[in-house]
Amino acid sequence: MEVKQTLRGLTPYQPGKPVDEVKRELGLEKVVKLASNENPYGCSPLAKKAIEDVLSDVAVYPDGYAQKLRTKVANRLEVNEKQLLFGNGSDEVILILCRALLSKGDNIVTATPTFPQYRHNAIIEGAEVKEVPLVNGEHDLDKMREAIDERTKIVFVCNPNNPTGNSIGEKPFLDFLKSVPEDVVVVSDEAYKEYVTAEDYPETVPLLKEYSNLLILRTFSKAYGLASLRIGYGVGNEAFMQSLDPAREPFNTSAIAQSAAYYALDDDDFLLECKQKNREGIRMFEQFCDEHNLHYYPSQGNFVLLDLNVSGSVTFDRLIRAGYIVRNGEALGFPTSVRITVGSKEQNEEIINELTKLVSGR
Repeated sequence: MEVKQTLRGLTPYQPGKPVDEVKRELGLEKVVKLASNENPYGCSPLAKKAIEDVLSDVAVYPDGYAQKLRTKVANRLEVNEKQLLFGNGSDEVILILCRALLSKGDNIVTATPTFPQYRHNAIIEGAEVKEVPLVNGEHDLDKMREAIDERTKIVFVCNPNNPTGNSIGEKPFLDFLKSVPEDVVVVSDEAYKEYVTAEDYPETVPLLKEYSNLLILRTFSKAYGLASLRIGYGVGNEAFMQSLDPAREPFNTSAIAQSAAYYALDDDDFLLECKQKNREGIRMFEQFCDEHNLHYYPSQGNFVLLDLNVSGSVTFDRLIRAGYIVRNGEALGFPTSVRITVGSKEQNEEIINELTKLVSGR
Protein backbone atom coordinates (compact mmCIF):
# COMPACT_ATOMS: atom_id res chain seq x y z
CA MET A 1 0.00 0.00 0.00
CA GLU A 2 2.91 2.36 -0.64
CA VAL A 3 3.12 4.92 -3.42
CA LYS A 4 6.25 4.94 -5.54
CA GLN A 5 9.35 6.53 -4.11
CA THR A 6 9.26 9.59 -6.35
CA LEU A 7 5.90 10.69 -4.92
CA ARG A 8 7.12 10.74 -1.33
CA GLY A 9 7.71 14.23 -0.09
CA LEU A 10 5.78 15.85 -2.93
CA THR A 11 2.80 18.01 -2.07
CA PRO A 12 -0.27 18.61 -4.22
CA TYR A 13 -0.55 21.90 -6.08
CA GLN A 14 -1.93 24.54 -3.72
CA PRO A 15 -4.41 26.84 -5.49
CA GLY A 16 -5.60 30.14 -4.06
CA LYS A 17 -8.18 29.89 -1.29
CA PRO A 18 -11.79 29.69 -2.52
CA VAL A 19 -13.85 32.84 -2.03
CA ASP A 20 -16.64 31.10 -0.09
CA GLU A 21 -14.15 29.55 2.33
CA VAL A 22 -12.57 32.93 3.10
CA LYS A 23 -15.99 34.53 3.59
CA ARG A 24 -16.94 31.80 6.04
CA GLU A 25 -13.63 31.81 7.94
CA LEU A 26 -13.33 35.60 8.32
CA GLY A 27 -17.00 36.58 8.36
CA LEU A 28 -16.65 38.77 5.28
CA GLU A 29 -19.47 39.69 2.91
CA LYS A 30 -17.23 40.67 0.00
CA VAL A 31 -14.09 38.80 -1.05
CA VAL A 32 -12.12 39.34 -4.27
CA LYS A 33 -9.84 36.58 -5.50
CA LEU A 34 -6.71 37.92 -7.19
CA ALA A 35 -4.49 34.88 -6.68
CA SER A 36 -4.85 32.53 -9.64
CA ASN A 37 -4.41 34.79 -12.69
CA GLU A 38 -8.00 34.39 -13.82
CA ASN A 39 -9.69 36.81 -16.20
CA PRO A 40 -11.75 39.30 -14.12
CA TYR A 41 -14.02 39.90 -17.13
CA GLY A 42 -15.04 36.27 -17.49
CA CYS A 43 -15.31 34.79 -20.97
CA SER A 44 -16.76 35.85 -24.31
CA PRO A 45 -20.58 35.94 -24.62
CA LEU A 46 -20.09 33.61 -27.59
CA ALA A 47 -18.46 31.04 -25.31
CA LYS A 48 -21.27 31.38 -22.76
CA LYS A 49 -23.87 30.71 -25.44
CA ALA A 50 -21.90 27.68 -26.65
CA ILE A 51 -21.85 26.25 -23.11
CA GLU A 52 -25.63 26.56 -22.83
CA ASP A 53 -26.13 24.85 -26.19
CA VAL A 54 -24.04 21.82 -25.20
CA LEU A 55 -25.73 21.17 -21.86
CA SER A 56 -28.49 19.10 -23.43
CA ASP A 57 -25.92 16.49 -24.52
CA VAL A 58 -23.99 15.95 -21.28
CA ALA A 59 -24.84 12.23 -21.25
CA VAL A 60 -22.82 11.73 -24.43
CA TYR A 61 -19.04 11.30 -24.47
CA PRO A 62 -17.11 14.18 -26.05
CA ASP A 63 -15.18 13.86 -29.28
CA GLY A 64 -11.92 12.39 -28.00
CA TYR A 65 -10.01 13.86 -30.93
CA ALA A 66 -11.60 17.34 -30.55
CA GLN A 67 -11.93 17.45 -34.33
CA LYS A 68 -14.01 20.61 -34.68
CA LEU A 69 -11.81 22.65 -32.35
CA ARG A 70 -8.68 21.01 -33.76
CA THR A 71 -9.52 22.14 -37.29
CA LYS A 72 -10.19 25.69 -36.18
CA VAL A 73 -6.99 26.02 -34.16
CA ALA A 74 -4.94 24.45 -36.95
CA ASN A 75 -6.35 26.92 -39.47
CA ARG A 76 -5.66 29.83 -37.15
CA LEU A 77 -2.08 28.79 -36.55
CA GLU A 78 -1.58 27.62 -40.15
CA VAL A 79 -0.35 24.20 -39.05
CA ASN A 80 -1.42 20.64 -39.78
CA GLU A 81 -4.15 19.24 -37.54
CA LYS A 82 -1.88 16.39 -36.50
CA GLN A 83 0.58 18.86 -35.01
CA LEU A 84 -1.86 19.54 -32.16
CA LEU A 85 -2.34 17.77 -28.84
CA PHE A 86 -5.26 18.94 -26.67
CA GLY A 87 -5.22 18.59 -22.92
CA ASN A 88 -7.19 19.16 -19.76
CA GLY A 89 -5.51 22.55 -19.59
CA SER A 90 -1.96 22.98 -20.88
CA ASP A 91 -1.01 21.47 -17.48
CA GLU A 92 -2.02 18.06 -18.80
CA VAL A 93 0.10 18.48 -21.91
CA ILE A 94 3.09 19.00 -19.58
CA LEU A 95 2.11 15.82 -17.72
CA ILE A 96 1.74 13.87 -20.99
CA LEU A 97 5.12 15.10 -22.22
CA CYS A 98 6.89 14.10 -19.00
CA ARG A 99 5.08 10.77 -18.91
CA ALA A 100 6.10 10.00 -22.48
CA LEU A 101 9.73 11.13 -22.37
CA LEU A 102 11.14 10.86 -18.87
CA SER A 103 12.52 7.92 -16.92
CA LYS A 104 14.94 7.48 -14.04
CA GLY A 105 18.35 8.80 -15.06
CA ASP A 106 16.95 11.46 -17.40
CA ASN A 107 16.81 15.14 -16.54
CA ILE A 108 15.03 18.34 -17.41
CA VAL A 109 16.38 21.89 -17.37
CA THR A 110 14.22 24.72 -16.12
CA ALA A 111 14.48 28.16 -14.57
CA THR A 112 13.72 28.82 -10.92
CA PRO A 113 11.40 30.22 -9.71
CA THR A 114 8.99 29.37 -12.50
CA PHE A 115 5.80 27.39 -13.04
CA PRO A 116 6.14 24.50 -10.55
CA GLN A 117 4.42 21.79 -12.60
CA TYR A 118 7.51 21.28 -14.79
CA ARG A 119 9.47 20.16 -11.76
CA HIS A 120 6.56 18.32 -10.17
CA ASN A 121 5.84 16.08 -13.16
CA ALA A 122 9.51 15.38 -13.87
CA ILE A 123 10.10 14.21 -10.29
CA ILE A 124 7.12 11.85 -10.43
CA GLU A 125 8.70 10.19 -13.48
CA GLY A 126 11.98 9.75 -11.60
CA ALA A 127 13.92 12.38 -13.54
CA GLU A 128 16.45 14.83 -12.17
CA VAL A 129 15.52 18.52 -12.24
CA LYS A 130 18.33 20.94 -13.11
CA GLU A 131 17.19 24.38 -12.01
CA VAL A 132 18.90 27.59 -13.14
CA PRO A 133 18.17 30.71 -11.04
CA LEU A 134 16.50 33.68 -12.70
CA VAL A 135 18.51 36.87 -13.17
CA ASN A 136 16.43 39.96 -12.42
CA GLY A 137 13.32 37.86 -12.95
CA GLU A 138 14.48 36.62 -16.36
CA HIS A 139 15.58 33.22 -17.65
CA ASP A 140 19.37 32.86 -17.74
CA LEU A 141 19.36 31.16 -21.13
CA ASP A 142 23.16 30.90 -21.31
CA LYS A 143 23.35 29.00 -18.02
CA MET A 144 20.36 26.88 -19.02
CA ARG A 145 22.19 25.88 -22.21
CA GLU A 146 25.27 24.99 -20.16
CA ALA A 147 23.13 22.78 -17.91
CA ILE A 148 22.03 20.58 -20.83
CA ASP A 149 23.88 17.26 -21.01
CA GLU A 150 23.49 13.91 -22.73
CA ARG A 151 20.74 12.91 -20.27
CA THR A 152 18.60 16.01 -20.82
CA LYS A 153 15.25 15.29 -22.47
CA ILE A 154 13.30 18.54 -22.00
CA VAL A 155 14.05 22.23 -21.44
CA PHE A 156 11.12 24.29 -20.17
CA VAL A 157 10.97 27.99 -21.03
CA CYS A 158 8.05 29.88 -19.47
CA ASN A 159 7.46 32.95 -21.63
CA PRO A 160 6.18 35.20 -20.06
CA ASN A 161 7.51 33.69 -16.88
CA ASN A 162 5.24 32.90 -13.97
CA PRO A 163 5.58 34.33 -11.27
CA THR A 164 7.73 37.29 -12.39
CA GLY A 165 5.96 38.18 -15.65
CA ASN A 166 9.19 38.85 -17.53
CA SER A 167 9.19 37.89 -21.21
CA ILE A 168 12.02 36.68 -23.45
CA GLY A 169 12.68 38.59 -26.66
CA GLU A 170 12.80 37.08 -30.13
CA LYS A 171 16.57 37.21 -30.61
CA PRO A 172 17.54 35.66 -27.24
CA PHE A 173 14.96 32.94 -27.69
CA LEU A 174 16.02 32.13 -31.24
CA ASP A 175 19.71 32.11 -30.30
CA PHE A 176 18.90 29.70 -27.48
CA LEU A 177 16.79 27.46 -29.71
CA LYS A 178 19.60 27.25 -32.25
CA SER A 179 22.06 26.19 -29.55
CA VAL A 180 20.00 23.33 -28.08
CA PRO A 181 20.76 19.81 -29.40
CA GLU A 182 18.15 18.51 -31.83
CA ASP A 183 17.21 15.59 -29.58
CA VAL A 184 16.26 17.84 -26.63
CA VAL A 185 12.70 19.15 -26.60
CA VAL A 186 12.40 22.90 -26.01
CA VAL A 187 9.01 23.75 -24.50
CA SER A 188 7.88 27.35 -24.97
CA ASP A 189 5.08 27.73 -22.44
CA GLU A 190 3.01 30.67 -23.70
CA ALA A 191 0.06 30.55 -21.30
CA TYR A 192 -0.05 34.36 -21.11
CA LYS A 193 0.73 35.11 -24.77
CA GLU A 194 -2.57 36.89 -25.41
CA TYR A 195 -1.68 39.54 -22.81
CA VAL A 196 1.79 40.32 -24.18
CA THR A 197 2.44 43.82 -25.50
CA ALA A 198 6.25 43.62 -25.84
CA GLU A 199 7.19 44.31 -29.46
CA ASP A 200 10.07 41.81 -29.43
CA TYR A 201 8.01 38.86 -28.19
CA PRO A 202 8.82 35.88 -30.46
CA GLU A 203 6.32 34.43 -32.93
CA THR A 204 7.17 30.80 -32.31
CA VAL A 205 4.69 28.92 -34.50
CA PRO A 206 6.57 29.70 -37.77
CA LEU A 207 9.72 28.28 -36.13
CA LEU A 208 8.11 24.82 -36.07
CA LYS A 209 8.97 24.42 -39.76
CA GLU A 210 12.67 24.62 -38.94
CA TYR A 211 12.93 23.22 -35.42
CA SER A 212 11.44 19.76 -34.94
CA ASN A 213 12.34 19.83 -31.24
CA LEU A 214 10.20 22.88 -30.44
CA LEU A 215 6.89 22.38 -28.62
CA ILE A 216 4.60 25.35 -27.89
CA LEU A 217 2.00 25.40 -25.12
CA ARG A 218 -1.13 27.55 -25.22
CA THR A 219 -4.23 27.68 -23.02
CA PHE A 220 -7.80 28.95 -22.95
CA SER A 221 -7.64 29.42 -19.16
CA LYS A 222 -6.19 32.92 -19.00
CA ALA A 223 -7.20 35.65 -21.48
CA TYR A 224 -10.03 33.54 -22.92
CA GLY A 225 -11.51 33.17 -19.44
CA LEU A 226 -12.26 29.44 -19.57
CA ALA A 227 -10.18 28.34 -16.56
CA SER A 228 -12.89 26.19 -14.97
CA LEU A 229 -13.42 24.22 -18.20
CA ARG A 230 -9.76 23.14 -18.36
CA ILE A 231 -8.64 23.14 -21.97
CA GLY A 232 -5.32 23.92 -23.59
CA TYR A 233 -3.03 22.46 -26.22
CA GLY A 234 0.46 21.84 -27.44
CA VAL A 235 1.65 22.33 -31.00
CA GLY A 236 4.85 20.88 -32.42
CA ASN A 237 6.40 18.59 -34.99
CA GLU A 238 3.74 16.31 -36.47
CA ALA A 239 5.55 13.00 -36.02
CA PHE A 240 6.57 13.89 -32.48
CA MET A 241 3.10 15.04 -31.44
CA GLN A 242 1.56 11.88 -32.85
CA SER A 243 4.05 9.81 -30.86
CA LEU A 244 2.89 11.55 -27.67
CA ASP A 245 -0.81 10.97 -28.28
CA PRO A 246 -0.98 7.39 -26.86
CA ALA A 247 -0.06 8.87 -23.45
CA ARG A 248 -3.19 11.03 -23.51
CA GLU A 249 -6.24 9.86 -21.59
CA PRO A 250 -9.32 9.10 -23.72
CA PHE A 251 -11.97 11.87 -23.69
CA ASN A 252 -9.57 14.12 -21.77
CA THR A 253 -11.31 17.36 -22.81
CA SER A 254 -15.04 17.82 -22.30
CA ALA A 255 -17.57 18.66 -25.00
CA ILE A 256 -18.43 21.84 -23.09
CA ALA A 257 -14.79 22.94 -23.04
CA GLN A 258 -14.28 22.15 -26.72
CA SER A 259 -17.37 24.08 -27.77
CA ALA A 260 -16.62 27.08 -25.54
CA ALA A 261 -13.04 27.27 -26.84
CA TYR A 262 -14.23 26.95 -30.44
CA TYR A 263 -16.52 29.97 -30.18
CA ALA A 264 -14.18 31.95 -27.94
CA LEU A 265 -11.76 32.00 -30.87
CA ASP A 266 -14.34 33.98 -32.87
CA ASP A 267 -14.45 36.89 -30.43
CA ASP A 268 -11.28 38.87 -31.15
CA ASP A 269 -12.91 42.06 -29.85
CA PHE A 270 -13.41 40.54 -26.39
CA LEU A 271 -9.80 39.35 -26.31
CA LEU A 272 -8.45 42.74 -27.37
CA GLU A 273 -10.55 44.55 -24.76
CA CYS A 274 -9.25 42.24 -22.02
CA LYS A 275 -5.68 42.83 -23.19
CA GLN A 276 -6.08 46.61 -23.14
CA LYS A 277 -7.74 46.70 -19.72
CA ASN A 278 -5.08 44.38 -18.35
CA ARG A 279 -2.30 46.69 -19.56
CA GLU A 280 -4.06 49.64 -17.91
CA GLY A 281 -4.20 47.63 -14.68
CA ILE A 282 -0.49 46.78 -14.89
CA ARG A 283 0.28 50.50 -15.17
CA MET A 284 -1.78 51.20 -12.03
CA PHE A 285 0.34 48.79 -9.99
CA GLU A 286 3.56 50.08 -11.52
CA GLN A 287 2.60 53.65 -10.65
CA PHE A 288 1.86 52.59 -7.07
CA CYS A 289 5.30 50.97 -6.80
CA ASP A 290 7.06 53.96 -8.35
CA GLU A 291 5.37 56.33 -5.90
CA HIS A 292 6.49 54.24 -2.92
CA ASN A 293 9.93 53.19 -4.22
CA LEU A 294 8.96 49.52 -4.30
CA HIS A 295 10.48 46.91 -6.58
CA TYR A 296 8.37 45.15 -9.19
CA TYR A 297 9.06 43.06 -12.27
CA PRO A 298 7.91 44.35 -15.68
CA SER A 299 5.06 41.95 -16.28
CA GLN A 300 3.80 40.81 -19.67
CA GLY A 301 1.18 38.57 -18.04
CA ASN A 302 -2.03 39.38 -16.20
CA PHE A 303 -0.35 39.58 -12.80
CA VAL A 304 2.29 41.60 -10.98
CA LEU A 305 4.95 40.48 -8.48
CA LEU A 306 5.47 43.28 -5.96
CA ASP A 307 8.19 43.42 -3.29
CA LEU A 308 6.75 45.25 -0.28
CA ASN A 309 9.85 44.74 1.94
CA VAL A 310 7.90 42.75 4.51
CA SER A 311 7.17 39.06 4.85
CA GLY A 312 4.84 37.78 2.12
CA SER A 313 2.80 36.14 4.87
CA VAL A 314 2.27 39.47 6.59
CA THR A 315 1.02 41.07 3.37
CA PHE A 316 -1.10 38.05 2.50
CA ASP A 317 -2.74 38.04 5.95
CA ARG A 318 -3.37 41.79 5.85
CA LEU A 319 -4.99 41.63 2.44
CA ILE A 320 -7.09 38.54 3.04
CA ARG A 321 -8.56 40.12 6.18
CA ALA A 322 -9.48 43.08 4.02
CA GLY A 323 -11.19 40.72 1.56
CA TYR A 324 -8.47 40.25 -1.09
CA ILE A 325 -6.94 36.86 -1.83
CA VAL A 326 -3.46 37.11 -3.38
CA ARG A 327 -0.53 34.74 -3.80
CA ASN A 328 2.04 34.69 -1.01
CA GLY A 329 5.49 35.20 -2.50
CA GLU A 330 7.06 32.93 0.12
CA ALA A 331 5.61 29.94 -1.73
CA LEU A 332 6.93 31.28 -5.05
CA GLY A 333 10.55 31.87 -4.06
CA PHE A 334 10.14 35.59 -3.31
CA PRO A 335 9.77 35.81 0.49
CA THR A 336 9.02 39.55 0.74
CA SER A 337 6.69 39.72 -2.25
CA VAL A 338 3.13 38.95 -3.25
CA ARG A 339 1.81 38.11 -6.69
CA ILE A 340 -1.43 39.90 -7.50
CA THR A 341 -3.68 39.10 -10.43
CA VAL A 342 -4.70 42.22 -12.32
CA GLY A 343 -8.41 42.72 -11.68
CA SER A 344 -11.00 45.18 -12.91
CA LYS A 345 -10.22 48.89 -12.51
CA GLU A 346 -12.36 49.03 -9.35
CA GLN A 347 -10.68 45.95 -7.86
CA ASN A 348 -7.23 47.35 -8.66
CA GLU A 349 -8.04 50.68 -7.04
CA GLU A 350 -9.38 48.99 -3.92
CA ILE A 351 -6.42 46.66 -3.38
CA ILE A 352 -3.91 49.43 -4.13
CA ASN A 353 -5.63 51.45 -1.42
CA GLU A 354 -5.03 48.58 1.01
CA LEU A 355 -1.41 48.25 -0.12
CA THR A 356 -0.92 51.98 0.40
CA LYS A 357 -2.15 51.66 3.98
CA LEU A 358 0.23 48.76 4.54
CA VAL A 359 3.38 50.47 3.24
CA SER A 360 2.43 53.68 5.05
CA GLY A 361 2.19 51.85 8.36
CA ARG A 362 -1.53 52.41 8.76
